[in-house]
Amino acid sequence: MKPGFWKRRGVLTAASVALAMAVLPMGQAAQAQTPPGVLIVGQIAEPKALDPAAVTAVNDFRILVNLYEGLVRYEPGTLEVAPALATGWEISEDGTEYTFTLREGVMFHDGTPFNAEAVKFNFDRMLDESHPFHDTGPFPLAFFFSAVEATEVVDDLTVKFTLNAPYAPFLSNLAYPTGLMVSPAAVEANGADFGRNPVGTGPFKFAEWRSNEAVVIERNPEYWGDPAGTEAVVFRPITDANTRVAEMLAGGIDMMVEVPPTALSQFQGDDFRVVEQAGPHVWFLILNAKEGPTADKRVRQALNYAINKEAIVNDVLEGTAEVAAGPTPPAFAWAYNADLDPYPYDPEKARALLAEAGAEGAELTFYVTEGGSGMLDPIAMGTAIQADLAAVGLDVKIETYEWNTFLGEVNPGLEGKADMAEMAWMTNDPDTLPYLALRTDAWPDKGGFNSGYYSNPEVDELLEAARTETDQAERARLYKEMQAIVQEDAPWVFVANWKQNAVTSDRVEDFSLEPSFLLQLESVTKN
Repeated sequence: MKPGFWKRRGVLTAASVALAMAVLPMGQAAQAQTPPGVLIVGQIAEPKALDPAAVTAVNDFRILVNLYEGLVRYEPGTLEVAPALATGWEISEDGTEYTFTLREGVMFHDGTPFNAEAVKFNFDRMLDESHPFHDTGPFPLAFFFSAVEATEVVDDLTVKFTLNAPYAPFLSNLAYPTGLMVSPAAVEANGADFGRNPVGTGPFKFAEWRSNEAVVIERNPEYWGDPAGTEAVVFRPITDANTRVAEMLAGGIDMMVEVPPTALSQFQGDDFRVVEQAGPHVWFLILNAKEGPTADKRVRQALNYAINKEAIVNDVLEGTAEVAAGPTPPAFAWAYNADLDPYPYDPEKARALLAEAGAEGAELTFYVTEGGSGMLDPIAMGTAIQADLAAVGLDVKIETYEWNTFLGEVNPGLEGKADMAEMAWMTNDPDTLPYLALRTDAWPDKGGFNSGYYSNPEVDELLEAARTETDQAERARLYKEMQAIVQEDAPWVFVANWKQNAVTSDRVEDFSLEPSFLLQLESVTKN
């Protein structure tokens, strides 16, 4: 299929005539039905880039996992690690050496071979500041592989990682999109523009990216595994949730993820299929622990008491989530502290804490996004939170941003800008979220995502110990202790753990959601 095929076939419907006129060739009318064999996916935002090492949003990852592959992947329907570009691996007794046997005969989309040299290139590019293509970053999730001391080519199909200490999440992190393998030749050819010219080994290959209109990927005819079930996939950024719903109802898109809970009832007929899947998700408010009213723990606790999270879950999210008790999602059953109860809704307790802290009537700036990866119904939730905080005497000013702009404001830190911000994480290991967003060494100026500048040395020690502990029972104990301390310190308002959802048309078959929140589309078919 040549680039532009999806436009010539007429993807869009009368529900988006203005966009259709911009996308379709002049004089061609938009059809009422999307073409067979081409899957049209409504996304919540334009991707930031298509370089797996350079992005952090699940919105982007959902495209990337169809273009690229890693050494390992998640076993379908689970978060267990299974072979992918590696057919097997051995771990040394001390847990510091991982040796992978690579799959033979795999080619990147540009015709260059996937081999041990390619693996070394990928990790050196991220981790070695002297690497000639390190400047194609930044690499915000290189944290995942900070334990890697060396990547060694043993032979063409064997690669060895030497770690500076045992690192329990290593295999799980390799399965995460940050571990997807890119073509060294394509990076060398495109440099910092590689994110607009992606080349992987996956079941689909890149066709084109029309800014603010669509990213198009097409079936890879040279794929080493089973061929993709569709000829192409078109990812359309439709930032407004109501517009995505209207497009889905009108037939302009075949699939949408993160359906607003209030819209789910519109897709109950025979023409649609609603898919749900629990996963490790937590929706929270980052609180500025460095300056302003929320630098006081009593104020942070007051916010947790003041917000009626049960009402948000039941009335805004229509029962599609559960109230969160802390920073670790209950989907990680082995590491989850089930002894912790969520902060109860207690406005009187909130008022008392605010009075004790001298923060009665405080003014707070609240960053809210229009929509984003796992952000549920962010404007409605933000408005409900604003009302609850007003009820205990706080003056909350909401500032609303498009998703990528929002990330650009929040990720560098809230200092000097805001007191709190919405955030959601879908994670792959109990280590990931707290290590990247709650440690002192994860403050934004140190390269992490601790945008509220929370710091507790005891939490730091527990997290460092847990990631090097190879006994799972002891790891669990450390994580549970961390959760209890973090809940008490309240660096976040712990809002909800969400059950992800998607809706497809009745023309789409063999689609399922993954606990990883990634969008694996290679097996999907469409008539």
